[in-house]
Amino acid sequence: MTMPITARFHLDYGIFKLAVNLTLPGSGITVLFGPSGSGKTTLLRCIAGLQHAPQGFLEINGTIWQDSERQIFVPTHKRSLGYVFQEANLFPHLNVKQNLQFGLKRIGKSAVTDLSHILDLLGIAHLLDRAPDRLSGGERQRIAIARALALNPEILLMDEPLAALDFKRKQEILPFLSRLHRELNIPVLYVTHAQQEVAQLADHLVIMDEGRSLASGPLAETLSRLDVPLAQDRNAATVWPVTIAGHEAEYHLTHVAFSGATISLPSFEAEIGTPLRLQIYARDVSITLQKPTDTSILNVLPAVITGIADDECGHSIVQLRLPRTEATAGQDSCPDTSQSNMDNCDQTGGQPLLAHITLKSAKLLRLRVGMPVYVQIKGTSILN
Repeated sequence: MTMPITARFHLDYGIFKLAVNLTLPGSGITVLFGPSGSGKTTLLRCIAGLQHAPQGFLEINGTIWQDSERQIFVPTHKRSLGYVFQEANLFPHLNVKQNLQFGLKRIGKSAVTDLSHILDLLGIAHLLDRAPDRLSGGERQRIAIARALALNPEILLMDEPLAALDFKRKQEILPFLSRLHRELNIPVLYVTHAQQEVAQLADHLVIMDEGRSLASGPLAETLSRLDVPLAQDRNAATVWPVTIAGHEAEYHLTHVAFSGATISLPSFEAEIGTPLRLQIYARDVSITLQKPTDTSILNVLPAVITGIADDECGHSIVQLRLPRTEATAGQDSCPDTSQSNMDNCDQTGGQPLLAHITLKSAKLLRLRVGMPVYVQIKGTSILN
């Protein structure tokens, strides 16, 4: 059983203050997201011990790395961590294999992770004899990640590792990063200000601004919160974990399952049971009070309104939750949206969802919190 990470830091630079109190999962990828200057890198450096917050407490895997009240501060070189920067910082005079071996000199051989597994995880086994100047930007970053993992750290810290790459190189490395949360047994803290990286990589999301944590929680739940900027953005989206439930070759459709229901997507090749992430933009979700019978939209699901926020530009942001039931895949999770029926559905365990509609539509439909409705999902995208 993994132990949570406890991180509390307070420091004051006058024009900038960091004040965070976080409990983070001890596994998976936690993304620190926010604009430049929000304190993401400062927080990461405090966790690494590269920056000493006068007031701080940090516990990772049951070990205290900082406790200002008891005057405990473990220096960086004694912290079991890997750190990946924006630039790969490989030694130009060493080949890939020598770069990977360089950091192992400071730890015992018994502590080293199986290097062959790391090479396979990141797809770099064929690069061992290459010099750094013969690598692409994406390959260099994969080598830097492998070098950090080779130390068998208790935590991996990544500070905008894709920031220096162009779009093509980002697309080259993202699939490898996506594998980390499935195959690593250590927590990863990942700093970015790119929403696409949040959607594709995060298991847990921390939204930061002006040195504070605005929100912290599981990805889907945090993306759908109305009190954070992401929900109000024109590209607001929710990300669902789904699995391949089946294929309908006749109509070139693939069905994916979640929380006792399924939705249909354009056909793509994947084995049944394959886990995926599904991104649903709020602008692609519409709301109706009755289940439509004559519509070209295949994905129509029952939901309950859990929040509504209006902006100043004539739009309403509607927060919804799809009720969880014991229904089998492919069945309507709540056969009708009468209030009595919705009361029998678990509204706390289902998938969260956002819809961006016009303020006029919200008023005409008389939408309110707690109201049972149907959502029509017009478009989706597979992330991994």
